[in-house]
Amino acid sequence: MKKVYITHGTENYLGKLANEHLQENTLLLVSPDNAALLHETEGDTFFKEGRNYEVLDSVGEMVKNGLAVFNNIPVTEEGRPLFEHRFKNRAGKIETEPGFLALRVLRPTNSDTYVIFTLWEDEKSFLDWKESNSFKSAHKKQGTSEGLDQQKQVFPKPSYITSFRVKEA
Repeated sequence: MKKVYITHGTENYLGKLANEHLQENTLLLVSPDNAALLHETEGDTFFKEGRNYEVLDSVGEMVKNGLAVFNNIPVTEEGRPLFEHRFKNRAGKIETEPGFLALRVLRPTNSDTYVIFTLWEDEKSFLDWKESNSFKSAHKKQGTSEGLDQQKQVFPKPSYITSFRVKEA
């Protein structure tokens, strides 16, 4: 099974770490106040610390440019099967959006927070998708009594989004 590992640190340290492991599939991610290194592999990671995930769904290639967006979604233990079922049966419309590069649905192995990771050519592509009909269709039940987001037995706390610019190490 494919896995993703994410660790945080300074941009300089993480860039050096990535350069020491050029044979590995990594992305150096930077924002004004944070830096992370993402490692995708079928084996073990070279990280000493970090968050670990199993890849439930994988579309597209991890390229070393663009905008990386993490939709961080806390899910209760009892809500995991329902949440995973939803993503295993998603419509798949995001893949046809202009500027879309990759998607990973990540199951946490050491926390309660799933990550829906998307990679875009640029911020404009991501913002355009959020205004698109495919986004509206995929999220049409959100905020309604039928929406999963309203079920406290599934989502114990609000989700949050973080974004990073992908940078060459």
